[in-house]
Amino acid sequence: MSVFDYTDVQGLLRFGYNKMTAASYALLRVRNVTEARSWLRSAPVTTAEKRAPLPRTALNVGFTAPGLAALGIPDPVIAQFSHEFRSGMALESRSRQLGDIEASAPVHWAWGGPGREPHLAVMFFGEPDAYNDFVSRTKGAAWNEAFETLDCLGTSDFKGHEPFGFVDGISQPDIDWDQKRIAPCIQLDYTNIVSLGEFLLGYRNEYGKYADRPLIPDNSAAGLLPVAEDAPAMKDLGRNGTYLVMRQLRQDVRLFWRFVTEQAECNAAMAEDLAAAMVGRKLEGDPLEPILAGSIPGIHLPKPGQPEQNRFTFDRDPLGNRCPFGAHVRRANPRNTDFPDHPPNVIAKLITMLGFGPKGFRDDLSSSVRFHRILRRGREYGALVTREQALAPAAIPDSESGLHFICLNADICRQFEFLQNAWINSTKFSGLTGESDPLLGNRAALGGCPVTGDFTMQSSSGLRRRISGVPQFIQVRGGAYFFMPGIRALRYIATSAT
Repeated sequence: MSVFDYTDVQGLLRFGYNKMTAASYALLRVRNVTEARSWLRSAPVTTAEKRAPLPRTALNVGFTAPGLAALGIPDPVIAQFSHEFRSGMALESRSRQLGDIEASAPVHWAWGGPGREPHLAVMFFGEPDAYNDFVSRTKGAAWNEAFETLDCLGTSDFKGHEPFGFVDGISQPDIDWDQKRIAPCIQLDYTNIVSLGEFLLGYRNEYGKYADRPLIPDNSAAGLLPVAEDAPAMKDLGRNGTYLVMRQLRQDVRLFWRFVTEQAECNAAMAEDLAAAMVGRKLEGDPLEPILAGSIPGIHLPKPGQPEQNRFTFDRDPLGNRCPFGAHVRRANPRNTDFPDHPPNVIAKLITMLGFGPKGFRDDLSSSVRFHRILRRGREYGALVTREQALAPAAIPDSESGLHFICLNADICRQFEFLQNAWINSTKFSGLTGESDPLLGNRAALGGCPVTGDFTMQSSSGLRRRISGVPQFIQVRGGAYFFMPGIRALRYIATSAT
């Protein structure tokens, strides 16, 4: 097997650039095609190759489907991208699927909605003392001639915490860069390793298949591109690229802490416990489940150097007594497998595979998580509002704060959209009724589900606590789907479009 070519992948997929705490996302429209192509050809786009010393700045680029068209990519080529990418996030039917309705509807968005769709996103990252000069030098003299700036999304550094105050970015999948994972496979235990093709186009995914992407006849213009593994006579425009999902999420910090404090009858410790139950983690990131010690046969959890707070499954909490079934982290990553009840030995596993043996009430209520993982690369924005400030009277209205949610995946429908629709917004997740994700869920009534604002905490005593009227703490302020191409594909887009 050949060594993976990290030089043909944009670096955001492999690195989070966490030490580059200054960042912004320029949302652009093409003003002058010739100048835009020229800028893209000379842009110092950062690759996924490890460098020593570590770089102090980074640049990544992604394109919407209208952006590819504006740069001259032919319609038959664009037509080979996924339907979700081509039709965009703001499509009315997609808005209903994603929960982008009422106050979060695209018509109210600051960007990405009707008439405010970007063509491309240019993402700048840097250490604070190097950032401003890097942005200025990278833009250059022709920037304003090449592009119209639709918006420039700034970011903030909350020291690893999201705006509600919880440690963020703990749970991430391990990408199988070496392609050692056999797929398709029968997975009897939860693992954090996920096939390369779940995040990069042009490689086998968890089904052992290749995602649809543009394949181009091998000609002089396409000579820059890599060969398609599954169609050696064709060049692969998608290979080493990925889809980038960007959503601007406004978080109402005051509303969140005031609501849980009111429900706890102003008991600070009980309010923090309720907040943790909704999130599924404590403020500093510790899971509500016990952390697993040592190596567990068949279970791959974080590698050395990765957060130990990600070393857990829900096997020892089958009834949701520690971490409620509806908690955000349980919805976002159920940590299950093809066989949720995890038979304890080989014979029991074989019996389960044949469809026999005892079944728990919630077995198979959630699809196997390995088919729906996403890689998150978001950043906070706005001014930090602490818990104490949130509970104190506001002298003036708070400035907007929230999260620029960014995730990377090779199949928008099966990964991001499935997670958002079937797990985050579903009122039927894991056998629940009348409740969506306590953080990200939209509280609007759905067809057949007039109530979506409940939150239930299970208990070992059998007495559940149900909280009604959970407000909508998060509002969508913008969003779009981008294609983040490989380096050779980027050069093709910048030079070969006619």
